[in-house]
Amino acid sequence: MEQILNYLRTYFDWFYIPRVTITDVIEIILIAVLVYNLMLWFRKTRAWTLIKGIAVVLLFAGVALAFQFNTILWILENTINVGIIAVIIIFQPEFRRALEQLGRRNILPSIFNTDNVDNADKLDKKVLNEIAKAAYAMSEVKTGALIVLEQEVRLGDYERTGIPIDAEVSSQLLVNIFEHNTPLHDGAVLIRNNRIASATCYLPLSDNMDISKALGTRHRAAIGVSEVSDSITIIVSEETGAVSLAHNGTIVRNISRERFLEKVNELRHDTVTVSKKKWWKGFGKNEKTRS
Repeated sequence: MEQILNYLRTYFDWFYIPRVTITDVIEIILIAVLVYNLMLWFRKTRAWTLIKGIAVVLLFAGVALAFQFNTILWILENTINVGIIAVIIIFQPEFRRALEQLGRRNILPSIFNTDNVDNADKLDKKVLNEIAKAAYAMSEVKTGALIVLEQEVRLGDYERTGIPIDAEVSSQLLVNIFEHNTPLHDGAVLIRNNRIASATCYLPLSDNMDISKALGTRHRAAIGVSEVSDSITIIVSEETGAVSLAHNGTIVRNISRERFLEKVNELRHDTVTVSKKKWWKGFGKNEKTRS
């Protein structure tokens, strides 16, 4: 019996269960949340192909290490530093977008809040009615349009790509701006604080591969600006005349006139609500593009 006990003691000597404290549990949860959000970010960008490429390289390195391919290992060791720099340069837009999305979570809103805090609440009902009137007037004659409603996140970078207007919002002015063969019809109109701030603005195109191929550059630009800001973008299709809304990386297509104002107000309310929530409640939100 003594021999059996000694054998068991020897066998279980290597098996050690560390003492888990509340600090360890919190640390594990934080790391899990971080890894989960990183995987979601990688999944929705070109960086997902990078991850698969790195996995192949690691597998290749493992084979080289197992069979002692010294020359291949030497090449891998001497190129890894250059490879890291190359990855940062190639995927700089994705890293920038990730940092922008992190900044939009309002972790320290009271300290770093330099944006229009109440801008989402400042959009007058009259202005919305004028926008709706213009959108569906252009929809009837299939005039393409792109109207961006700025909210908390300032869009100054894109405003500078256009022509300053600084005019009151009216359906007649919006229709005239997007009329074919006019100097201002190309690009997007930016609306800030109930005024048309700029026209012919160029917006970033989304690189989301899940977007329907039936959507053209105008819709992809609307989704693109919604991925880097909390803006709401109204799109009027030049091909079909359908009115769509883009917000938070998603697009809702073929909005009826009766549903338009209700949906815009829902999106504005969601933005205000999210900005007032605790920052950790933003984690785990998986944005999907609806067709």
